[in-house]
Amino acid sequence: MRIEVIATDLTDAKLADQHGADRIELVTGMAEGGLTPSYGLIEEVVRRVTIPAYVMIRPHSRSFCYSQDDLDTMIKDIQTVKRLGAPGVVLGALTKEKTIDETALSLLLEAAEGLDITFHRAFDEVVDQEAALKVLLRYPQVTRVLTSGGKRSVLDAVPQMAKLVRLAEGTHLTILAGSGLTVESLPAFSAQTGVKEVHFGSGVRVGGKSLAPIDPAKLEALKAIADSSI
Repeated sequence: MRIEVIATDLTDAKLADQHGADRIELVTGMAEGGLTPSYGLIEEVVRRVTIPAYVMIRPHSRSFCYSQDDLDTMIKDIQTVKRLGAPGVVLGALTKEKTIDETALSLLLEAAEGLDITFHRAFDEVVDQEAALKVLLRYPQVTRVLTSGGKRSVLDAVPQMAKLVRLAEGTHLTILAGSGLTVESLPAFSAQTGVKEVHFGSGVRVGGKSLAPIDPAKLEALKAIADSSI
């Protein structure tokens, strides 16, 4: 099992690296669901952390529907992320009808050629997750989907998560489970759904609070669980 941890600053990223995370999702504005971080932070994390850091590409938190101005900004951000040396980005775009915006996605993927791509939790706002997954299967560049199964907490979406894992099995897509997971809930959740990658934010922070520092003991406990699942 692979563990992805949200980092909002260099200290977060270093703690994640030192205490068992396999990958970082680098964001700012965690309370808003994650926004594009500063270029200085991206550069320092890439330079000083050994595990991969995937950078959030999200210009605002109003919605996942983007204007041409938004897309121009996102493309420029992706180009800068590539220049700074990060190996992947986290992105997504929806239509007003809550389907995947393939026009926007194609533009972003073209800019991100050579980077690994995670489609983020915009996936949890689509009207039909199975149909959305089939759309993403047409884009080999997208290698994982971050989702809580359409629920606020992934723990309330166990049947849906198990279904998504089955649908993605044998494809280029990996289901990355996130939102609401804790160290204590992970073993049963993993057994029930078959997920192989998990995403943690507040679940590895002091007191379970999203704006608190990362708790190394929680992350090390997660790593022990992940290692035991091999």
